[in-house]
Amino acid sequence: MSKNRERVFDQMMEASAEDATETATQVAVKGEAAIKQEFITTKDAFHGFLDSEWQGSKGEKAAENDTLQEKKDPFVDEPESKKPKLDPEDVKKTEKQDKKRFRGRNKSRPHIKPTTYEEKRLCLSVIQKNGECKFGEKCIFYHDVAEYLANKPADIGECCYLYDTFGKCEYGLACRFAKAHTTADFKTMEKAELVEAYEGRTLVKNSLSKDLQYRLRKRSVIFKKSEEYLKTLSNNKNKKEQQGNGDVCTAEVSAEPKEEIQHVSTEEPLPTCPDVQPPVKTVGPLTDADVIKLRPCEKKKVDFQDKLYLAPLTTCGNLPFRRVCKRFGADITCGEMAMCTNLLQGHQSEWALLKRHESEDLFGVQVEGCFPDTMTRCAELISNYADVDFVDINSGCPIDLVYKKGGGCGLMTRTRKFEQIIKGMNYVLDVPITVKIRTGVQEKSSIAHKLIGEMKNWGVSMVTLHGRSREQRYTKLADWDYISTCAKLADPVPLFGNGDILSYEDAVKAKETGVSGVMIARGALIKPWIFTEIKESRHWDVSSSERLDILRDFTNFGLEHWGSDTRGVEKTRNFLLEWLSFMCRYIPVGLLERVPQKINERPPYYMGRNFLESLMASQNVDDWIRIR
Repeated sequence: MSKNRERVFDQMMEASAEDATETATQVAVKGEAAIKQEFITTKDAFHGFLDSEWQGSKGEKAAENDTLQEKKDPFVDEPESKKPKLDPEDVKKTEKQDKKRFRGRNKSRPHIKPTTYEEKRLCLSVIQKNGECKFGEKCIFYHDVAEYLANKPADIGECCYLYDTFGKCEYGLACRFAKAHTTADFKTMEKAELVEAYEGRTLVKNSLSKDLQYRLRKRSVIFKKSEEYLKTLSNNKNKKEQQGNGDVCTAEVSAEPKEEIQHVSTEEPLPTCPDVQPPVKTVGPLTDADVIKLRPCEKKKVDFQDKLYLAPLTTCGNLPFRRVCKRFGADITCGEMAMCTNLLQGHQSEWALLKRHESEDLFGVQVEGCFPDTMTRCAELISNYADVDFVDINSGCPIDLVYKKGGGCGLMTRTRKFEQIIKGMNYVLDVPITVKIRTGVQEKSSIAHKLIGEMKNWGVSMVTLHGRSREQRYTKLADWDYISTCAKLADPVPLFGNGDILSYEDAVKAKETGVSGVMIARGALIKPWIFTEIKESRHWDVSSSERLDILRDFTNFGLEHWGSDTRGVEKTRNFLLEWLSFMCRYIPVGLLERVPQKINERPPYYMGRNFLESLMASQNVDDWIRIR
């Protein structure tokens, strides 16, 4: 079989070389990466090779497994065919509600919710062996183990990562790898040595407790320090209105708000309040900070100088991905952007974005909001109930949903609110505050240099500047000349630059602009080993098998984080596919005509040095599923 595969591969390479001779001899297409001539191919030859290899060597086994899976799993069905759109004449006759139903793309595509993967799951009382179910006959889940296993989807593999790593799997019979730790009489096995080694060890912090969630939903959590700051803002507003009604000159009235805000934080500090300790037991050694509350001048100091900062990436910047990047040398990690209002309302999904793994030694959370009251209360909530090293304010998010409400990039044009938010959060927090901004809202109207000078006086500990405006989003190149100018204005406050870093050479050029460090976003998604390349100043030609091992580690971390039951497996698969949509843009160093690859250069169709390398270069979602 291996000889046949090599023969097919050679034939495909010869055919693709003949088809691509004309295009290879011409000048390289603008915007495409320069790849060696012998690897360039055409679209038809590329997909033809992948399909023939998959069907020939792996496709038969995969087809058999898929057939068996569909027979055993009643919930895995082929998606329904797309419904035809209505004719223009019929659209006019329908009601407005029917018109809205067919608006937009793929509105009629079937969507499977995570809760429907297993409509009837095994009851938690059976998994945790708690005795009788408290819901009794009203419980909708299975209590008969044999009946559950008869309807459960087939196991994916014979080895359970959780069982092999921690000595036990908390998902028991619901695990999709249950054969590895289940006896013939349906009992879950444990490895005593591993269980004892991990006993009392907290791997993930910042989880939302049921008690806190209940009190947040009932609005019974007290934000004493936040109320003091907001009360002062209200008093300053009343003073301003009174002075505006009096005989005060226009110049004095216009200057008053700025003086009052500075007056709040410096000249007349707010009255001190007794420490509000969270109603949870602390674990670990007692420190001075536990006994004596730090004063503002004694806040925790964080050394940001010359660090490699993994950007807070929405959707893809999850905890398993951060663990992968941490192993490759990322110094600073930050959670995904969390909405402050959702945190205050106790949303479990939003609090999940604050979770911190024990390997993240320098970790922060990023919050988004547009009003001083909600942002200040959210900061106090994080200070009391989460373990973080810094809190980042997102004022660079370009999406309309956030911007139109005044958050994200909208804060850059609402400087008065921005100032109140930063000073309020600085008052209630005992960790540094950082801010992430863009050059501005419009492409030709940069305003970041004006804000940076002000933010130094507001108490910001570090600024991250993305070298694009909101209008640009991620098009065109980042303006590193402007970042260099802003870095000089920010001194002595450290400023990190962000944009278009995909190799250690890009990082070296970025540091020459005078920034304190670099933040890496899409570059880490395309190749997470970029942190190792920067620290070792070399180009790393990572093989396809090494990349597959990286994906395997991510999958294991995902099963540990989201669970090894059906819901956790599907969640891990979804996030893996999200990541593969970026990772497929990577071009191996050995195939490049010119090193390094640029982030704005899209890869042409090319044949890899083996089948797996070619499969990982595909931008077709069907091929990503094959990797999955």
